[in-house]
This record gives sequence, structure tokens and C-alpha cells, in this order.
Amino acid sequence: MSTEQDAAATSALTAPRAHSKSERLLTLLCTGSGVSLEDMIEATGWQAHTVRAAMTGLRKRGYLITRHVEGNTTVWSVAAPEAETAA
Repeated sequence: MSTEQDAAATSALTAPRAHSKSERLLTLLCTGSGVSLEDMIEATGWQAHTVRAAMTGLRKRGYLITRHVEGNTTVWSVAAPEAETAA
């Protein structure tokens, strides 16, 4: 890949395929209030390590995933994408 292609690939967010579990995960993360790991597991049917790996994949696509603790539960959500904050 050339540097022009690298720059284009990193500057644009790539959405998951329509009607996929990754899209469902992204939809949950974009709710604003966030989502727990247990809710993501229930929505996708994946194991915990697979959900975490999918979130890593979304980070690599440019989504800024944040986490915070509410009581005894860790909650993840998607903040403004890195491509938008850099512009």
C-alpha cells in the first residue's frame, strides 16, 4: 500500500457490514449512555474475549471507545470518532 492509500485508509471511518454482529455492537456503543460487557455478550452471542477483540477492531477503524465505571459495572461507549476530532 502506498502512503496516499495509508492516509486515506486511516482518515476515513469504515462502518461494519449492514446487519452484522459488529454493526449491532457499534449501535449499542453509540446509545450515549454506554453499554456493559454483559449486554454486549447478550446482544451478539459472543464470549467476553470476542467482544473485547471486536471493540479493538472498531478502534482500529477509527472509533474512539471510552470506558468508565458505574458502581460495580464497567460501561463502554463511543465518543466522537478520531477522524472528526482531528479535523
